[in-house]
Amino acid sequence: MLATVQTVRRGRLRWTTLCMTSPSLLLLFLWMAVPLLMTLYFSVEHYNLMSANRTRLVGFENYLYLLREPGFPDAVRNSLIILVSVVAVTITGGTLLAWLFEEDFLGCRIARFLIIAPFFVMPTVSALLWKNLMLHPIYGLMAFPVRAIGFGPIDWFGRTPMLAIVLILSWEWLPFAFLILLTSVQSFNRELKEAAIIDGAGPWAVFRYLILPHLKRAISAVIMIEAIFLLSTFAEILITTSGGPGTATTNLTFLVYSLGLLQFDIGMASAGGMIAVVLANVATFFLMQTVAREFRSTQAV
Repeated sequence: MLATVQTVRRGRLRWTTLCMTSPSLLLLFLWMAVPLLMTLYFSVEHYNLMSANRTRLVGFENYLYLLREPGFPDAVRNSLIILVSVVAVTITGGTLLAWLFEEDFLGCRIARFLIIAPFFVMPTVSALLWKNLMLHPIYGLMAFPVRAIGFGPIDWFGRTPMLAIVLILSWEWLPFAFLILLTSVQSFNRELKEAAIIDGAGPWAVFRYLILPHLKRAISAVIMIEAIFLLSTFAEILITTSGGPGTATTNLTFLVYSLGLLQFDIGMASAGGMIAVVLANVATFFLMQTVAREFRSTQAV
């Protein structure tokens, strides 16, 4: 009898839980699954806004044509360059800054605010600031030291466009890495650090053998989050270089934009979007596995 009552209660609990969660699940399905399915459907269609016959099914023809597109390898390469370069700069800089700002000093709060401030600047505004204020070949702040050492004006977005894009994105994402890593550094056991100093360990030894292993989980989380957003970089490229010169700064996101909104080829753009989604999910999967592995190793210790 008691087992029957418990079974009825569990059934009611499941039904109540389903009724309470179904609206949010339905909203999530409509918000995410429907656009994804529509993109998948358009990717197997000949759907060009400039063509009279725009509903002809072509199967995987869009994918094959996109893979043979001369700009596609450049877009994949540029996406990976942006991802690896920005992650390397932000992780290195954020780790060093978090180590330096671990202890309070005079003006520490103001200095921390100045480091964090770029994170609150919108990508479009950030791109305009760097294009017109920092890297302008004549009036930019970078032009003054260049002229002071005897060099002529440097067109950063014309001669070294990828370097300029990486600088902008690193400036935007360094505060995020700094915040996460600073929180992790401040959670480190100070007694262990003091014991190591008493035993004769110098600052570099403390950082290398104590602080850096402690930051593994935080670094993995920063890499995962930054990878998701950096693979969809768009505003900075559109405002500064428009993917050029040529395809020097065209990534997958900008390639999809140019196919869909400049060439009006919705089918090709949808195919590119699906490829970008697959690559992003593959990268996120491996990064999630890395984070989970670091978490399990830390829990075991």
